[in-house]
Amino acid sequence: MQQSAVTRLTSGNAPDSARRHCQADPTRTPGRAARVAVLDSAGAVFLFRYDNTEVGVHRAMPGGGMEPGESPLEAAGREMREETGWSDLVIEDGVLCLWEHDFTRAGVPVRQHEHIYLAYAPHREPAGDLTAAHAEDSIERWRWWSPADLAAGHEPLWPPQLPELLAAVRRSGVPATPVDLGFVPNGPVVRG
Repeated sequence: MQQSAVTRLTSGNAPDSARRHCQADPTRTPGRAARVAVLDSAGAVFLFRYDNTEVGVHRAMPGGGMEPGESPLEAAGREMREETGWSDLVIEDGVLCLWEHDFTRAGVPVRQHEHIYLAYAPHREPAGDLTAAHAEDSIERWRWWSPADLAAGHEPLWPPQLPELLAAVRRSGVPATPVDLGFVPNGPVVRG
């Protein structure tokens, strides 16, 4: 039986290339961020569509860079409120996954280490006027994605293993220890 990429990386059997890339890249500014996978009662996940100069169009969960003195959990809550206007969500204890990736923010190449948390919410729209916040972060639009839509691979996802991670959550809940995806190289650039 073949293991999924998520299973291989969590079992300590990550390919050498994944372990090797977890080192610092001197050409990139290190960044730390936190995101929240928001699921509705049917298992759909709330995602934003971004268009980044380096990686192109992709879907990602609400979240972003940590401010000085902030814990990853505090950053996840703040970013959730800033990007969705939702102030009533309770973020689950425990980290769903960790991963690193490259992108460019405001002309600066970044290697970002992210903590991803989980929250549950009713299927709803963002609240309030978020136009300025979305423009600053290159958020083009938002959508709830059903498990089937997510697995169909319409656009690149951050992280690419998101369908498998969320399927595991639906089966077993948040893992006792975070899934560590290590460094995940960017796929082909998609322009939209």
